[in-house]
Amino acid sequence: MTSQSQLARLGLFDAKVPRYTSYPTAPHFAGDVGPDRFAQWIEALPEDGSVSLYVHVPFCRRLCWFCACRTQGTATAAPVAAYVETLKAELRLLAKHLPVGVRLSRVHWGGGTPTLLDAQMIRDLIAAIRETAAFAEDAEFSVEIDPNEIDAERLDALAEGGMTRASIGVQDFDPEIQETIGRPQGYEITRDAVEMIRARGVASLNADILFGLPHQSQARITDTVQKLLSLNPDRVALYGYAHVPWMAKRQQLIPSDALPRPAERLDLFETARRLFVWDGYEEIGIDHFARPEDGLAVARREGRLKRNFQGYTDDRAMALIGVGASSISRFPQGFAQNASATSQHVAAIREGRFSVARGHCFTGEDQLRGRLIEAVMCDFRVDASEICRDFDITRGALFGMFRAADARFENMLEITEDGLYVPQAARPLTRLVARAFDGYDLSKAGHSSAI
Repeated sequence: MTSQSQLARLGLFDAKVPRYTSYPTAPHFAGDVGPDRFAQWIEALPEDGSVSLYVHVPFCRRLCWFCACRTQGTATAAPVAAYVETLKAELRLLAKHLPVGVRLSRVHWGGGTPTLLDAQMIRDLIAAIRETAAFAEDAEFSVEIDPNEIDAERLDALAEGGMTRASIGVQDFDPEIQETIGRPQGYEITRDAVEMIRARGVASLNADILFGLPHQSQARITDTVQKLLSLNPDRVALYGYAHVPWMAKRQQLIPSDALPRPAERLDLFETARRLFVWDGYEEIGIDHFARPEDGLAVARREGRLKRNFQGYTDDRAMALIGVGASSISRFPQGFAQNASATSQHVAAIREGRFSVARGHCFTGEDQLRGRLIEAVMCDFRVDASEICRDFDITRGALFGMFRAADARFENMLEITEDGLYVPQAARPLTRLVARAFDGYDLSKAGHSSAI
């Protein structure tokens, strides 16, 4: 790996950069995309095509202090039940605009805590989704599951409804760290949830853990990873904790003086990364790991790995449609985001209209730069022949962009006749390399640490 002094000199430990789950990133969305344009984009989808569906449930029984997602706490089932009815109405509205024969290739429930829904709510929501559009033959249905908020009855409803993948949040198993981030979740609770999931024939299990948490050390993250490996997840996301208390007020409860320094964050990541690789996982992009037979690993080997708001994906659908408050949709024409406030979203749906409040219409340069960034983030390389074939750019202009990017990193990148390559020594800089192709002003957006 490149020396820490060189990485520091190149800005790794100081820079704030996007995670590039979209391009342009959400802070650059504006109000020129609304309900009417959103409806037009849906109607423009090809008949008999496939789309992905994301369902956002913004409720949690308790609010974890580390989380920066758009969520709200609730102690009763009433607001959750009302929200499910809104989701069902939104799905009926969506169905009116979907072209004939459109099928769902991916369905993902995120949040918040989707498993806050009781078993009957789960069954009702699944039925509403299936009435919106048929599932494709190879469809995948994934749900984010909080081990603290799941039981046999709810898992039965999910399994009966066709759930193929469960995604569990772990963060860290250390009790002191859990207490500091407001997320008590013992190993035994997580293990029991995994066993219940596996017992119902769910084929795939994802797990999320974090590095850069308060009080985290190499010994502690080693213990967490070893415990996680005992659960044998099919894929793992190893995310860097983003401490943004100016955006997520609840993070003010986390003592900033207990957070590891940037160079220590890199050591924590490398410690965990080596453990996953030693256990037979393949590296997927900058922060995912998967068993060789997992769909992500197959997609990486075949050169068709993609990136969206859920991270890395092997989804081939041309559009992702989000339902629920704050959900983001992606179409060939651009992005559309629903109203962030649950009350505003609910009000719009009750009036019989979509709640889309902002978004972005792609320009030709957006699509070119977006593909360059995605290629760097997914494959660590840019195929020049592919870019020149698919976009309106000359080979000379493209290689000019490559050379400009390389110059920012002391010529650490590799430029050949085939294109641009990010070598292993420069992999910690990947998000910074991606930023070199970003045409937008990033100075006003509160992005997270580059490591």
